[in-house]
Amino acid sequence: MAEHPIPGFHAVIPAGGAGTRLWPLSRQGAPKFLHDLTGTGRTLLQGTVDRLVPLAGAEGVLVVTGARHVQAVAAQLPELSAGQLIAEPSPRDSMAAIGLAAAVLAERHGPATVLGSFAADHVIGRLPRFEAAVREGVEAARAGYVVTIGIEASEPSTAFGYIDAADPLGVDGAPSARHVAAFTEKPDAETAAAYLATGHYWWNAGMFIVAAGVLLDHLEAQLPTLAAGLRRIAAVWDDDSRREAVLAETWPTLTKIAIDHAIAEPVAAAGGVAVVPGDFTWDDVGDFASLAPLLSAVGQPDDGSRTLGDDALVQRLDAPGALVLTGGRTVTVLGVPDAVVVDTPDAVLVTTRAHAQQVKGAVDGWRERGRDDLL
Repeated sequence: MAEHPIPGFHAVIPAGGAGTRLWPLSRQGAPKFLHDLTGTGRTLLQGTVDRLVPLAGAEGVLVVTGARHVQAVAAQLPELSAGQLIAEPSPRDSMAAIGLAAAVLAERHGPATVLGSFAADHVIGRLPRFEAAVREGVEAARAGYVVTIGIEASEPSTAFGYIDAADPLGVDGAPSARHVAAFTEKPDAETAAAYLATGHYWWNAGMFIVAAGVLLDHLEAQLPTLAAGLRRIAAVWDDDSRREAVLAETWPTLTKIAIDHAIAEPVAAAGGVAVVPGDFTWDDVGDFASLAPLLSAVGQPDDGSRTLGDDALVQRLDAPGALVLTGGRTVTVLGVPDAVVVDTPDAVLVTTRAHAQQVKGAVDGWRERGRDDLL
């Protein structure tokens, strides 16, 4: 993808969460965004930066992550300066993370600065189409809208929320943008199928593009205490002598809420949200079943089997569709179709693709036994 950065645009990458459905590979201390889950030689975080630098420029990327992950993030992204890393003292959900980035950018570059928020742990293909959608989104954001990128649904999935699109937006430079009528929660299968049949619903991937000042003004209207706290922190963020004290005093008091509930839903109801349809490929790598199709099929059987790691260590016997993540030991899967085997130095997971969404229960089980070392 050719590098033609968008003037006045900054890419914000919230890098948080533990990815518990990918346990034991992904854990609180080493979440999924720090791993190369697709065999490309780049972690999900590095891949996210790779596709955003051409849009925002090398100095236009900002990563927001937890304090415990700052060193790992900095090690993976040596090209980022210290000013491009924002460390949260503790998780306060996506609104605080994105809101702080917006407030810092407004302090540094002014409220007209446009930011785009893109999760650190997603896999995206057809990058020219992704770039085109972002560029349209920036134009709609300059017109004063909170903009989201809707993913063209490939199936009536019950794993995602949906965006209900309405009339065309009518903004120059954003020909495919439309008004958002509403955001809807994860539906049941019948409802999801009905959504797709209408032709104006897209998956909600949590991508938002908005001018920093617009976002902060909406937040002040919806949650004034949260907005004031973020502005207070941002005002001293680049002052090393004052930042830690203000953070320690203010951060724990901030409302813990997702940006969808804080901004997207109420502002959409008031007509202030637009959607740009995205026809690129997208996956949030939510579990091992969704990971398998993302792995290379080269050298693999044509039965859907996949390996992450050294395939020479894996033996499958009457086990079509088996997914194996190797940790250096030999693994044999015998007579278990669609098996999932994840081998790490201190924990092994054995399940099936059909049970992939239930892996979080294993994490909960070890937590109840007091095995925090496994979490």
